[in-house]
Amino acid sequence: MGPVVRRPVVWVAAIVLFVEAIGIALLNWFLGVVVDRQDMSLAGLDSDMMSASSKIGGLVFGLYFAACAVSALLVALRERPPGLLGRVLLISVAVVHVLLGAFTVGLVGWGAFAFMMVVLALIVFTLLAYDRRETGPVDAAPEVGGNGDGEGEGADAGSAGPGEDVAAGSVDLGKGADAKGTSEAEAVAAPPSASSAS
Repeated sequence: MGPVVRRPVVWVAAIVLFVEAIGIALLNWFLGVVVDRQDMSLAGLDSDMMSASSKIGGLVFGLYFAACAVSALLVALRERPPGLLGRVLLISVAVVHVLLGAFTVGLVGWGAFAFMMVVLALIVFTLLAYDRRETGPVDAAPEVGGNGDGEGEGADAGSAGPGEDVAAGSVDLGKGADAKGTSEAEAVAAPPSASSAS
């Protein structure tokens, strides 16, 4: 799947998580205000404590969802897989959506469950979209050696045996050089011929 499809989907996941962060914070704050104004009590608990707990819980969960949204946003901006912290946040928020989907079936209905499953799919897509990096095939380096024993093209050209042609441009320092040196030594040591004497 190309970046034309991946990036917008990850953007949608980040936006949805931001909306959920704001929604959860506002919902819990609203519940805390209602409990405080109605002076409600549950099993003898202080209404002020219940109101403060609801507001603090809303802020904590809102910040948590906002951090998850920032992780998804960084994935969309960088077009790279999330880091360790981002991966932990996205996996945990995926588990939270599974639990919320199970709870909302009985409390709200199948519509809320379907919404939670759509958000879950977006989160899982964000985790898996950039796992396989698109890299081209690595060019193989040109072979210099033969079988790993130093027997390659250079070794074959420099160690040409008798009766074999030496590669063009190479200098033969072997048998030919020895023969030339021997012939020059014999010419110096030989006595002058009769033609030179006359």
